[in-house]
Amino acid sequence: MKSSFIASVVYLVLGVGSGLFYREFTKAHDFADGANTQLGLVHTHLLVLGFVVFLLVLILDRLFGIARGPLFQWFFWTYNAGLVLTAAMLAVHGSLTVLGESSTAAIAGIAGLGHILLTIGLILLMTALGRRVFGRQDAVTEA
Repeated sequence: MKSSFIASVVYLVLGVGSGLFYREFTKAHDFADGANTQLGLVHTHLLVLGFVVFLLVLILDRLFGIARGPLFQWFFWTYNAGLVLTAAMLAVHGSLTVLGESSTAAIAGIAGLGHILLTIGLILLMTALGRRVFGRQDAVTEA
């Protein structure tokens, strides 16, 4: 449970910080078309996929004890790696856009890898949750 809480706090700080960076970076470079850069998406990705998801995981762990299962560690590290890769590539791509530079296919590829890791992490989370939910349901039914 502690790891989910710490992750949630870290993503809250990173999410708020990335929003501040977006605002100041675009203002410093006189980039008026802020809606057409991926830099603004870093803020929402970190807050929703990081802060909010780990708060929900914290609640699910409290209710079902999902962190006690072996899949939780796999979920935790895979999901975090995916979110960090995704957010970092959004920041790089968005910063390049603000600076007037073009992005490369490598940036898109790494962002895609981040999304794949996020998906695998979510599958692991749902598998871990399903094992705890149905495991408890079977135990209640048999008793």
